[in-house]
Amino acid sequence: MTHPHQRLLIIDFGSQVTQLIARRLRELNVYCEIHPFNRVDDAFLKSFAPRAVILSGGPASVYADGAPMPPAGVFDLGVPILGICYGQQVMMHCLGGKVEGGHGTAEFGRAFVTPTADKLSILDGWFTQGDEQVWMSHGDHVSKLAPGFQVYGTSPNAPFAITADVARNFYAVQFHPEVHHTPRGAKLYENFVRLAGFTSDWTMSSYREDAIEKIRAQVGDKQVICGLSGGVDSSVAAILIHEAIGDQLTCVFVDHGLLRKNEAAEVVRMFRDNYNIKLIHADESDLFLGALEGISDPETKRKTIGRLFIDVFQKYANQIEGAEFLAQGTLYPDVIESVSFSGGPSVTIKSHHNVGGLPEKMGLKLVEPLRELFKDEVRALGRELGLPQSFIGRHPFPGPGLAIRCPGEITREKLAILREADAVYIDQIRKHGLYDEIWQAFAAILPMKTVGVMGDGRTYDYAVAIRAVTSVDGMTADTYPFTNEFLGETMTRIINEVKGVNRVFYDLTSKPPGTIELE
Repeated sequence: MTHPHQRLLIIDFGSQVTQLIARRLRELNVYCEIHPFNRVDDAFLKSFAPRAVILSGGPASVYADGAPMPPAGVFDLGVPILGICYGQQVMMHCLGGKVEGGHGTAEFGRAFVTPTADKLSILDGWFTQGDEQVWMSHGDHVSKLAPGFQVYGTSPNAPFAITADVARNFYAVQFHPEVHHTPRGAKLYENFVRLAGFTSDWTMSSYREDAIEKIRAQVGDKQVICGLSGGVDSSVAAILIHEAIGDQLTCVFVDHGLLRKNEAAEVVRMFRDNYNIKLIHADESDLFLGALEGISDPETKRKTIGRLFIDVFQKYANQIEGAEFLAQGTLYPDVIESVSFSGGPSVTIKSHHNVGGLPEKMGLKLVEPLRELFKDEVRALGRELGLPQSFIGRHPFPGPGLAIRCPGEITREKLAILREADAVYIDQIRKHGLYDEIWQAFAAILPMKTVGVMGDGRTYDYAVAIRAVTSVDGMTADTYPFTNEFLGETMTRIINEVKGVNRVFYDLTSKPPGTIELE
């Protein structure tokens, strides 16, 4: 019997930081889902039966034609509601207040909220040391409160920065408590879920039990195939499914010749020796490297690898008799982005390597046991399942592998040099105890050779760039602040230990304006 988790509904009006609301709630062991406003109607509310609702921010104006609105029934559910920025404005608009634009009341960036004399339970722990720092991002403003609401906090340009109708458990703030620029925003969410009666029943232990039950119910006695990359997501998905259905699962690990040093052997050893999972090790490096010969355009590289991966995976999957399901490590951010509130296409920065075309071509049904989880929750589930920390804590590795860390044409010689340089760099990071502080670190071989002097002789060898970034979810990233001593030591090791390299650069570019990977 699956656990009837208490559920919180986040109605998304298009804010760029709506996912952060969900992350804050999941950190409190509260199960929540994000749904775009135009997919939430009264029938959905009845079916979802939320214990509380949060109305997100968004870029629209409530008084504009066609402005996003929640279903009228949301205010009749009898559950606590929290409106954030546009969520506050839409709450006032729907309940009899007034919202206006202009008049010098826009606020963008840091602001300080001053409390009123009245106490409010959702603000427990706030204002203990005076005014509270928050992050504002609004052009419109509430100019008249809806009946029943009172003011509990003001800022210089937001006289209704914090409002509430305590009798109905309706709360509304003009700022964004989900961002780290509101230092005690997490406390506000903690207070909100407490007053809503949540008991923090969302744990990886209960998720594991629920997921296993769902997998068994979905799959029955049929066969499942799983495209295994060796990364965290596919590894956790495979081990969870294997725990549910055992030998009904077969993993296909496609080695495209673009993996890091010793990576194929490590992946195969973990799954065959530690878990006794049926595994097909498909060494197709000659096929991939042959197809990539002479190609230097990064998008063409990605699309070539994606196309070949689908062809190869299909070839091996066809050898598995009775396979009816395809397992994928789809995560919750992927699900959210696929049903964005606008439904419009985003600019393609780079194509993503995946097996998205396989189910239609092969007639397979999808098994996606991680589609409700964020990346940090996948790691927590991996620990719950007993995966080695060496796998759980691995830095992200792109599907196209070293191909996009080798700008320009790919050759076997350049890949061999890159593998060795990357291995030395990562070894340095581990030796200095920095690996877990860094979101992602790697070496790249640059499409250039430089003149050098080694042993009183002239060299003309490749230049290598090393990169390390910190991040929460990969959407933005900052350069890791290595010391000059570390960089000097690392440069010396790479040049001394890797034949074919005579120069090392450290990439200081953040994201944006750059991407984490070079291509």
